[in-house]
Amino acid sequence: MPNIVIDWLGDHVELPADLTAEQLAADLVRVGLEEEEIHGAAVTGPLVVGRVLGLVPEPQKNGKTINWCQVDVGVHNTTDDAGEPTVARGIVCGAHNFGEGDLVVVALPGAVLPGPFAIASRKTYGHVSDGMICSAKELGLGEDHDGIIVLPRLGHAEADLTPGQDAVALLGLGDEVLEINVTPDRGYAFSYRGVAREYAHSTGARFTDRGLPEALSAPLPAATPDGFPVEVDDAAPGDGTPGCDRFVTRVVRGVDAAAPSPAWLQRRLTGAGMRPISLAVDVTNYVMLDLGQPLHAYDLDQVAAPIVVRRARPGERLVTLDDVERALDPQDLLITDSPDGQVGPGSRVLGIAGVMGGASSEVGPSTRDVLVEAAHFDAVSVARTARHHKLSSEAAKRFERGVDPRLPAVAAQRVVDLLVELGGGTADPAVSDLDRTVPPGPVHFRAAEAERLVGVAYTPEQVRGALEAIGCDVAEDAQTGVLVVTPPSWRPDLTGSAELVEEVARLEGYDAIPSVLPAAPGGRGLTHEQAVRRSVARALAEDGFVETLSYPFVGEADLDVLRLGADDARRRALRLRNPLAADRPLLRTDLLSTLLDTARRNVGRGLGDVALFEVGLVTHPRVGAPSAPSLPPGVRPSDEALAALAAATPEQPRHVAGVLVGRRERAGWWGEGRAADWSDALDAALLVARRAGVDVRVVADPDRAPWHPGRCARLELEDATVVGHAGELHPKVVEDLGLPARASAFEVDLTALVAATDGAPLTATPVSAFPAAKEDLAFVVPDAVPAAALQAAVVDGAGELLEEIALFDVFAGDQVGEGRKSLAFSLRLRAPDRTLTADDVVRVREGAVAAARDQVGAELRA
Repeated sequence: MPNIVIDWLGDHVELPADLTAEQLAADLVRVGLEEEEIHGAAVTGPLVVGRVLGLVPEPQKNGKTINWCQVDVGVHNTTDDAGEPTVARGIVCGAHNFGEGDLVVVALPGAVLPGPFAIASRKTYGHVSDGMICSAKELGLGEDHDGIIVLPRLGHAEADLTPGQDAVALLGLGDEVLEINVTPDRGYAFSYRGVAREYAHSTGARFTDRGLPEALSAPLPAATPDGFPVEVDDAAPGDGTPGCDRFVTRVVRGVDAAAPSPAWLQRRLTGAGMRPISLAVDVTNYVMLDLGQPLHAYDLDQVAAPIVVRRARPGERLVTLDDVERALDPQDLLITDSPDGQVGPGSRVLGIAGVMGGASSEVGPSTRDVLVEAAHFDAVSVARTARHHKLSSEAAKRFERGVDPRLPAVAAQRVVDLLVELGGGTADPAVSDLDRTVPPGPVHFRAAEAERLVGVAYTPEQVRGALEAIGCDVAEDAQTGVLVVTPPSWRPDLTGSAELVEEVARLEGYDAIPSVLPAAPGGRGLTHEQAVRRSVARALAEDGFVETLSYPFVGEADLDVLRLGADDARRRALRLRNPLAADRPLLRTDLLSTLLDTARRNVGRGLGDVALFEVGLVTHPRVGAPSAPSLPPGVRPSDEALAALAAATPEQPRHVAGVLVGRRERAGWWGEGRAADWSDALDAALLVARRAGVDVRVVADPDRAPWHPGRCARLELEDATVVGHAGELHPKVVEDLGLPARASAFEVDLTALVAATDGAPLTATPVSAFPAAKEDLAFVVPDAVPAAALQAAVVDGAGELLEEIALFDVFAGDQVGEGRKSLAFSLRLRAPDRTLTADDVVRVREGAVAAARDQVGAELRA
């Protein structure tokens, strides 16, 4: 997002002397430029200019050599024991790129540097260091190049500097900077000139454009026959879309392109968030930020005429300015210096048009003649290339939002003027300007359309005035009364009536638009799925779980931690073409892959008892699914196209998952508490099923990652459809995630549960007024028989008189035999129409015992 330095903005619009960043933000938000952040002063406290009077190198035992420096800081010098002022402060410094007599930047005790890093007098290397001599990195001015800042080398005239002088103001470190958010359709606001124009719209301040020298108000030099030759062969593969409709080149000779930029230029670039590099690069960056036109400077001696703008050819590669070698795509628009495009000496790719230049022709310390490029590239082409190569450069940000096609010649002239003024160069009279731009077409617009779309009764004068204020040429058809509006060249987004209405609403004030809430239609409520989802979330929260929300992105490493087999269907994940993180390019196929990471972070931050749950979508790609079709914009797709889109769309069921770590019941005066175990995870999964109104069967599942093979339960519907799993996590999974032992988890397919119900209201069961009878049954079964299987058999045999059953005891020992266990159930019996007799209870008991014996081989324990 753009950073706005207030005094730079004043180059183009009249500003109040007391304008603050906060007030500027309030003024700009009225016209749709939102405040992102206000960055305060980078340095507070005493930061001053100092002159090095003495420097004594002192080797240390660790092999390092420090300098014991005496630095004159003027009125900030200390006093001796007699109260007399000294001529210098003693400061220890480890850098070696300065010497006696140099003017440096000194942070005195009490200063706070970016970090924050407070400066104080301290004893080090056998001395009391009374301050710090600063580098560019320590002041937040960029990365260190040569160590300590030496002010004359930074572009400050030595005659203008005195020891003790305030360096905060000198370096612009006390300026407030406003960072704004610019919507994609307003690329012109990625420049100080564009933001100044919007400030003028908001406040009525006079738009002066003082940032452009008077020379630019005169006619710009026309193209000459001897201008640096440029050829364009830019048709895109397939549709033939052109990629470049204007290309301007200028030449400046005899310039010291690698010299440091003046202090005022470096201060402005730093405030805008860019690192000063060298004069030629800084000037092109400065003009880009100021006017909004990206530019590029080449070493003229490294470029072979003519420059050719063309699409990339198969197999071509380029090392860009960030020192990365990139394989080029046939859709990439390139700047080359050979008409045949063959890579070789004197014939190579110079850069990716509108995105980033190449390393082979960049301006360096030996550059004396500079070739300046200012061009206009197709927004879609630049956006496609920037995303393909993951290169979000400052140039690409502007081109993909739309740059004024009339700017290249103006911006190129501005660069030439600055290189002549600041670098001592000479402007070559040769000019090349290949111009194939087309003026914006008119939009036919009725003034009443503004009221129809916005709901505010704008007058025709208001509509016309707003459109003229933003630079539109407005004429009226005398016969029809329709306005013929020609947008300005810097507003390529104004293509229809709706866009023009938006501008009227923006300039007349969003606060003038009343807030009218639509009336909610009667007879509608939550869908069955929505009601179930809310009920499930509420039930889990009431059961002690905390709801979380995690990003649905995972990587192969996350699946490896869960110990998923190579043939596990959950490894068949959808891969993102442009993932947010390179190590997580897949859409999750289950919730535990991301929820367990959330649990791990909470445990890592000292929370020993954790119960988390999440309700979210997972993605299951269809095997053999076709590619999604490209649907036309602005019209309803055909039924066939929609069917093809549906066939290509992966299934996205909604799951519910939970993780339990540590204690389920905390210790206190009431007792020792209880650790969470597999049964708590199973209870939570069954709670989800009950809230969905579905009866599920619990079956042991010894082969389901990431659960323990002996403590995992599978939840099934009556037709054996698996809808979830619950139990204790595998010990290796727990170890790899750094979770406490015996951590448990569950995951349930909520979409499948909802589909298993018809959505009809639940029918209440009448409450019997007759007394209940109780019966306890204890069975002995093999260890391999799950308690749920025995319980299901008892329920089946007990019949309709069984109202409630609960497992209340599990026992294993010599009394029941090796490899066997005892399970005891409490049964509550009740009839809806009568008091149960002893014969009724006996029939229930006999039926339950017989069913347990027949179905799972249980024996009634004596």
